[in-house]
Amino acid sequence: MSTQRLGIIMHGVTGRMGMNQHLIRSIVAIRAQGGVLLANGDRVMPDPILVGRNAEKMEKLAAAHGIARWGTDLDAALANPDDTVFFDAGTTQMRPQLLAKAIRAGKHVYCEKPIATNLNEAVEIARLAEEARAEKGLKSGAVQDKLFLPGLRKLDMLRRAGFFGEMLSVRLEFGYWVFEGDLQPIQRPSWNYRTEDGGGMILDMMCHWRYVLDNLFGEVQSISCLGATHIPKRWDESGKEYVATADDAAYATAELKGHNGEHVIAQMNMSWATRVRRDDLVTFHVDGTHGSAVAGLQECRAQSRVATPRPIWNPDVKQTMNFNDQWQEIPDTEFYDNGFKIQWEHFIRHVVEDAPYRWTLPEGAKGVQLVEAALQSWKERRWIDVPELKV
Repeated sequence: MSTQRLGIIMHGVTGRMGMNQHLIRSIVAIRAQGGVLLANGDRVMPDPILVGRNAEKMEKLAAAHGIARWGTDLDAALANPDDTVFFDAGTTQMRPQLLAKAIRAGKHVYCEKPIATNLNEAVEIARLAEEARAEKGLKSGAVQDKLFLPGLRKLDMLRRAGFFGEMLSVRLEFGYWVFEGDLQPIQRPSWNYRTEDGGGMILDMMCHWRYVLDNLFGEVQSISCLGATHIPKRWDESGKEYVATADDAAYATAELKGHNGEHVIAQMNMSWATRVRRDDLVTFHVDGTHGSAVAGLQECRAQSRVATPRPIWNPDVKQTMNFNDQWQEIPDTEFYDNGFKIQWEHFIRHVVEDAPYRWTLPEGAKGVQLVEAALQSWKERRWIDVPELKV
């Protein structure tokens, strides 16, 4: 067995997601475990260089996590032939340009979602990545972390086992109350609520729901969506009041073509202006002819056709059934690692040994396609078809 080095340029990792999920819980964790194991028994050790505008932040972050290399010159980092992967978790507005620069510099690229703020740019960068793959063997990847969460992996296991029978519907509930900033400190960056800075619930979350729906429940065919800015005034990190110009909630219905060709209805409620009374910050309730299941981030509970109770509707008496107790918990039958880390390991294997990998930039472009369809539906107050996206 041998260990080979993989140089990774990591851009935008001083932000919340880039630092916590991608740097600390993924790359640093992979290094601590001795690298990524390949099919032939060899290992790959990521050797990151942290790149950003603020030298003080870069140096402090690198020192805190035992990373030897950092810098502020992205062009110099891209010019280094020893670093073959470029990762971006910076602002969405800059992402297509940065990815294009990295691809033209001969780098494999991996990035956070959304891959762009509009479909034209998303398709353009996805097309550039596909051309580079065909001509130079360069790989691309877009983060689709929700697919690797324990709750959704259990849901997918039930689907693959035929538990649902004919799938009928999916109900997605996502969100929590994000503090306005006047009474309590905000727990999400203020740019999330400014359209001009790339904020908005639809842009942020529809990219997630596209790959979740396509992979677990059925290919999205059409969508009807209503957005809202429920909280029009917020306070930023410095306590300064500002006008919220982005949507902080959205309510959508989508038609899906199920994996077995069935017609599946998906309802999606997402809000940063709701208070939680459910099992998790996001839940997926799936109904089928043979059974139903409800999953959160970690847990999943199911109820089969033969175990379905017989409730009686009587509005004149207090309900005696405890419906939550009538579901069977799906056990943890394997170790579930961090979802971001799992996808990083998949991408590293894809780069080094050409292992199968389907979460590419064209797949990321599909998320932006659903964003635009949802925004169009909201604007025009009608259903919008979602055709096959050709890159």
